[in-house]
Amino acid sequence: MSQPSLRPAVFLDRDGVLIEEGHYLHKVEDVRIFPGAGIALKRLQAAGFRLFIVTNQSGVGRGYYTLAEVDQVHAHLTAEFGRDGVVFDRIYVAPEAPDQPSRGRKPSPQYLWDARDEFGLDLARSCMVGDKLIDLECGWNAGVATSYLVRTGYGAELERQAPEKLRPAVVLDNLAQVADHILARSH
Repeated sequence: MSQPSLRPAVFLDRDGVLIEEGHYLHKVEDVRIFPGAGIALKRLQAAGFRLFIVTNQSGVGRGYYTLAEVDQVHAHLTAEFGRDGVVFDRIYVAPEAPDQPSRGRKPSPQYLWDARDEFGLDLARSCMVGDKLIDLECGWNAGVATSYLVRTGYGAELERQAPEKLRPAVVLDNLAQVADHILARSH
């Protein structure tokens, strides 16, 4: 019996990519999903990409909010994106503060490697989407095909402040443009 072919994936940062950046966002009522994000993800999923959220939530490690509150936000996101038919295979959360030891806190590629091993993914055909340099570095460290910087969230400011660090990345306005770019390249 032949080995099934490995599937590509799109790994997504949460705040500033899927939802509006909120300072230590942890309440469902503060979640604002970017317009068009669900449709963009549905198009990627329909083209065969598996979808994952990879998020650093240092507010937990800093004692600002609980992991249970993060889980409530993720349950809300899962339900809201589910209305568009979008399914996230897994949501990876690094709850540690930056000064605490962490297995998966970005820019560590560990969660992408975990997803590769558990879900049979081809990282060389996969992408990382984020609004911070650590998101892009996570993708590069894992060996994804492309790391995308979106200008939503902190992305536009990063592009202004450190354009030289973004040379290996593809910089686009939003998730809809990222989906267009990925789908154009995958045909």
